[in-house]
Amino acid sequence: MANQEEVDLLKQSVEQWNKWRKRNQAQFDPMDVNLNLSHVDLSHADLSNLNLSEAILSKADLSNTILDDVDLSDSDLSEADLSRAQVSRSLLRQTNLNRANLIETALMLTDMIGTDLSWANLSNAYLATVNLTAVNLSHANLSGAKLRGATIAEVDLRSVKGLAEIMHEQPSVVQLHTVQFPQDGSALHFLRGTGIPDEYIDIWRTTMMHPVQYHSLFISYSSKDETFARRLHADLQAKGIRCWFAPEDLKTGTKFRQRIDEAIHLQDKLLLLLSEHSIASAWVENEVEAALEKEDRQQREVLFPVRLDESVMYTSQAWAAKLRRTYHIGDFTTWTNPQAYQQAFERLLRDLKAENRKEDTHGEPGTP
Repeated sequence: MANQEEVDLLKQSVEQWNKWRKRNQAQFDPMDVNLNLSHVDLSHADLSNLNLSEAILSKADLSNTILDDVDLSDSDLSEADLSRAQVSRSLLRQTNLNRANLIETALMLTDMIGTDLSWANLSNAYLATVNLTAVNLSHANLSGAKLRGATIAEVDLRSVKGLAEIMHEQPSVVQLHTVQFPQDGSALHFLRGTGIPDEYIDIWRTTMMHPVQYHSLFISYSSKDETFARRLHADLQAKGIRCWFAPEDLKTGTKFRQRIDEAIHLQDKLLLLLSEHSIASAWVENEVEAALEKEDRQQREVLFPVRLDESVMYTSQAWAAKLRRTYHIGDFTTWTNPQAYQQAFERLLRDLKAENRKEDTHGEPGTP
């Protein structure tokens, strides 16, 4: 850098620094060594034309700064405040902007290849002609951001917040086969906004979007209801639903209780087949207790009961009676009737869709 006095001046007074920069613009020798400006208040500073590569600026206040023609490659700006900063024609390659505040920041003609923007807040930011190749956008907030002529490749957008709220001022270049999108309508909204033709979006939807995803299941039942359990298991498997089914999934020599506990832990939901036989089964009761413990631990609904007869509606068995009072119970009581079985099965599929965040409470507890 020019000399230590200039660094000290920058740290001590932004106002004096800006005045000094203006007076000495022609003779100014930009900083060219590592700096530690962590936690320093640099708000409203003119930092243009500086070489700040590998500088430490974590938690620094860079709000309203001018960062034109700056090299910030490999620098640490984690948790820094760059709100309303102006960044133009700059290098931010491999820059650490984890949890940085970039609200209303203007990023223009800037190379951001490999930058870490995880958990960063870019709401209402302006991104014009920026290269976002291989950028980490995990959990970043892009609500209300304006996008104009960006390059987007090798990025994962599945956890980005506000993807559908981005405003596209001009088309962007998107390398479709290298980008991971959320499996919902926000991906389509985003792609249309970038200017990709509908025919290409349709091809992408066909080749890249997955079919409807369902919760994985552990099927809990009495061996005396195995005929129904096998039929239901086969039909669920045919729909692409991952199921753990004891007769087929327990290997010879496996410790029975331990294997079942592991299976319940690994699956999303426990599909409980309630009947007079399962209500009397100590094994089923143990499996229900394991599912209820998982619900308490994870604070979400795991148990998914359906009834094969009306026994649960009248039983005095404490655990089953509690389910009757507190859970919606699906109705397969007329499952031997093909039409009735199919209707109940279609309802079950709707309830098992993984995108249905509202848990299975489609009626009053204990009612169909």
